Amino acid sequence: MEEPVILVETRGRVGVITLNRPRQLNALNDALMDALGAALLVFDADEAIGAIVITGGAKAFAAGADIAAMADWTYMDVYQSSFITRNWETIRRVRKPVLAAVAGFAMGGGCELALACDLIVAAESAQFALPEVKLAARNACPAPSARPRPWTCACRLARSMPRRRIAMAWCRVSYPMRS
Repeated sequence: MEEPVILVETRGRVGVITLNRPRQLNALNDALMDALGAALLVFDADEAIGAIVITGGAKAFAAGADIAAMADWTYMDVYQSSFITRNWETIRRVRKPVLAAVAGFAMGGGCELALACDLIVAAESAQFALPEVKLAARNACPAPSARPRPWTCACRLARSMPRRRIAMAWCRVSYPMRS
């Protein structure tokens, strides 16, 4: 029997969604994003829930788009099928606060998933990066407000940091940034 791609639980007034693909470092694929979107909508409709937390494992929050699932696809295949992107807007439609509890890697689409949340709580082990910047590639799974330049999403995070100049330089080279 296949394990569920997300685990859902309620802790008091908090709905907790845990990404559950540990062997793939919680790489984002259609099944995971569909389940995540459905869970977010269920928690949003539940009056007993006051906030929602999305988390991953200790090693990785989310390693980004599932490259193995896209191995034989062209850019247009990914784009036309809306691979994992059709659920980005679900996070924005949720009216309750959505928090990303990040430990370990948050790379590429995983970093963008965290940025799509209302608040990021990062463990000391958290590392954020957009590796597609080094490849001069477009985002594999653009966040809701993504623009043509792949480093734009990370710049939203950087602008909120106290040492903005350092953070903006990170956006352009995308070295993994520790919390």
